[in-house]
Amino acid sequence: MRITDATAIRALAHPVRLDLLELLAATGPATAAQCGRALGVPQANCSFHLRQLAKYGFVEDAGPGGDKRERKWRVTDPQRRLRIAANGDAVVQRQLERVVVEREMQAILGYVDRDDEESSAWQKSLMTAVAVMSAEEAADVKQKVTSILEPYIARISAGGVRLQPGQQHVRYFMAATPLPSFDLVDNESDSDD
Repeated sequence: MRITDATAIRALAHPVRLDLLELLAATGPATAAQCGRALGVPQANCSFHLRQLAKYGFVEDAGPGGDKRERKWRVTDPQRRLRIAANGDAVVQRQLERVVVEREMQAILGYVDRDDEESSAWQKSLMTAVAVMSAEEAADVKQKVTSILEPYIARISAGGVRLQPGQQHVRYFMAATPLPSFDLVDNESDSDD
């Protein structure tokens, strides 16, 4: 989904809204109360943010909850990937990008800080590298990684996923961030002394 409307982009530029989208895509329909308990956020906040997401078509009413007093919410497309149009509002685009990166970094740090058997099995999943490539080559790498992930992403369905033994919901975050230009010119007058 390509988003060009600055207001819709702003609607996503909130960590709780991104958490709600991720939760509903992973678990299937849930009430604001269930979302609040899962995320550690007050029910009223979840309810407000779910209504805002619904306003822009990211979630929809999924019928009444278990006690018939609350409604359940579901994502409209659990496999949706958000792409911000290049011709959109640059300030709003940067705001959303910053929220996404900060949210992902917090998730990574939270994972690194966990000390349990489950996390030790995943330790080999962290990776960092410096490579030499053009912007076109970086786009090609992104496309190839996306292709590799496609069958696993496709497992997400509107009703949630029944995990098999050993499976978990796993986040992937990839960013090609060019290093600043380094000027390492040899200068005879420079000394390490």
